[in-house]
Amino acid sequence: MNKQTLGTTNAAGAADNKPVKQLTRGKIWCFALGQFGWSLLAALLSNFVTAYYVPDEATQAAGQPLFIPQGAIFLGITVLGLITGLGRVFDAVTDPLVGSLSDRCRSKDGRRIPFMRAAAIPFGLATILTFWSPVNSVSWLNAAFLFVMMMLFYLFMTMYCTPFNALIPELGTEQKTRMSISTTISFTYIAGMAIAYTAPTLWGIFQDTFGLNRVDAIRTVFTILSVIGTVCLFIPVFTIREKDYVTAQPSQSTALKSLKATFRNKDFRLFVASDIIYFLGITTFQTAMLYYVTTLLKLDEGMSTLFFVAMTALSVLFYPLVMKLTPKYGKKKLILIAFCIFTVAFIYTACLGLMKFIPSNVQGYILCVLAAPAMAIFGILPQAVVADIAQYDEMQTKENRAGMFYAARTFAMKMGQAVAMIVVASLAIVKRETGLGYRLTAVVAALACIAGGLIFLKYNEKKIYAGIIK
Repeated sequence: MNKQTLGTTNAAGAADNKPVKQLTRGKIWCFALGQFGWSLLAALLSNFVTAYYVPDEATQAAGQPLFIPQGAIFLGITVLGLITGLGRVFDAVTDPLVGSLSDRCRSKDGRRIPFMRAAAIPFGLATILTFWSPVNSVSWLNAAFLFVMMMLFYLFMTMYCTPFNALIPELGTEQKTRMSISTTISFTYIAGMAIAYTAPTLWGIFQDTFGLNRVDAIRTVFTILSVIGTVCLFIPVFTIREKDYVTAQPSQSTALKSLKATFRNKDFRLFVASDIIYFLGITTFQTAMLYYVTTLLKLDEGMSTLFFVAMTALSVLFYPLVMKLTPKYGKKKLILIAFCIFTVAFIYTACLGLMKFIPSNVQGYILCVLAAPAMAIFGILPQAVVADIAQYDEMQTKENRAGMFYAARTFAMKMGQAVAMIVVASLAIVKRETGLGYRLTAVVAALACIAGGLIFLKYNEKKIYAGIIK
């Protein structure tokens, strides 16, 4: 690969003779460690906030107290469901605003890095404080505190993630480099989630070794992991000099004008619609994972760590195959296959604990095997699809709005996650003693994947490829 490329084109379509460096493999890993950081922080909240604030009977018996009012407050929506849902809506609304501000930023350090640098520490602090309720009993004050912390969490996550994602097509202007970035950040994304899933095992160790009660052990583990995540957020900030790699000029469009222009792209609209439904399904599954283990399979909560690590390790084994098949079959076909695989895996999840002829732990490992190929595909390809669309749009409009494209994609992700958090928090209380509500969450996840796949069928990959591959 050439170390430098001359004669790049700026956002206005004019030639820019400034030499632009190509990312080395080492720099790609530095960039990807930022993904590890925000993945770890996001996974701590999304995977454990429901189990922490709406514990099932097994978790309460293990010593988990109640901090916020339980039960439905209206239309079957719980306090936590309302808080997380509002948080995600707020988060989604801020995405296009941050995306536009980033596209228009004129800092000497570039358009993206300044936002990432400013958001890193508050992002980590908000993650920690989400689990530090001020009152050690059921209280509406705890609910209010949780609401504020989650709003701040989502705000600073957006301030970091939207500019971070916008750098993907800007740093990877070639298909090979872009796929390399997408694959590497997919690995660190899954690694961050896997580390987060070790939390139950870690807080068990803290309880047994140091004699901490359950809540103090959880808070200690979450604080340590959040500090690690925050440190990783700073790695791309201090190791990548944005203007050495990116020559795109600040956008001139306002947030509203840029958002409208972004959604004029029909293929992007189809992708976003499919993505919203996908994230509804996968977040429902991930959020309820601990319940599947403890309530449906009747296993210790620490087994959720083993299952997720196994699922992650297996998915990584599929990465080379995904990279090999993508040039031959295209991203669209592989993503559609992944939707089908997830549908089967989620239907199987709804049956966990009912197959008495299969040991419970074996049922869990079968789920890992079923889901792993789809995890690999969705871990790598959707980000690359957005990069393709953003590059195609820039070539058509002569304006670089990568920040807005990724903001809109993040908006889709968070809208899907918002609905998922409400779904899980609300269904979790349905016949909790039999686990019916948890089975219903898996059914919802399966239906979401079917719908997402049907929408993505209409995505015109051939047109996009024809426009960007010369």
